[in-house]
Amino acid sequence: MDLQQLFKKGITFEAFVPEDQDVNMEKLLEIYNGIEIDEKLFNEIKSIDEPIYILAFAELWCSDCIINLPALKKINEINPDITFRILPKEDNEKYMGNYKIDAKPKIPTFVILDDKFEEIGVFIENPKILSNIVSSGNQVEVVVAKRKYQKGEYVNETIKEMVNIIKRRPD
Repeated sequence: MDLQQLFKKGITFEAFVPEDQDVNMEKLLEIYNGIEIDEKLFNEIKSIDEPIYILAFAELWCSDCIINLPALKKINEINPDITFRILPKEDNEKYMGNYKIDAKPKIPTFVILDDKFEEIGVFIENPKILSNIVSSGNQVEVVVAKRKYQKGEYVNETIKEMVNIIKRRPD
């Protein structure tokens, strides 16, 4: 199955969220409702003038998905030319082979596709700023960063990374 077929097989955010009537759904919506986009980032998202498709592999039980899926929804809300569909990791791991970390598929995995459904980039698990802090090894900074991340305080970093991938900017 190619990426376009997988995208068409996926479900919308609105169909995905009610699959969990528990605390996970509440947390996801809390993160979404707490996203504040500054004018510069808003205008960058709005300025994307080509169809972009994002194939998201995600599960509602995953804290990284709960934190980062709202970023996709916010991007789509600002610019409807950027659409996304969600597939569960379960039963779709065979399609995630190119996106493994340490030989394991990680979620969320957001595969960013152009108008021809050709891959232009990928976002895996969490924003690079968090990965960089964790890899620095400073335990105090790591603990503080992880707490902020769990509260959704790095969701704008996810959005910025996604915009940079779409605009094909190097990190």
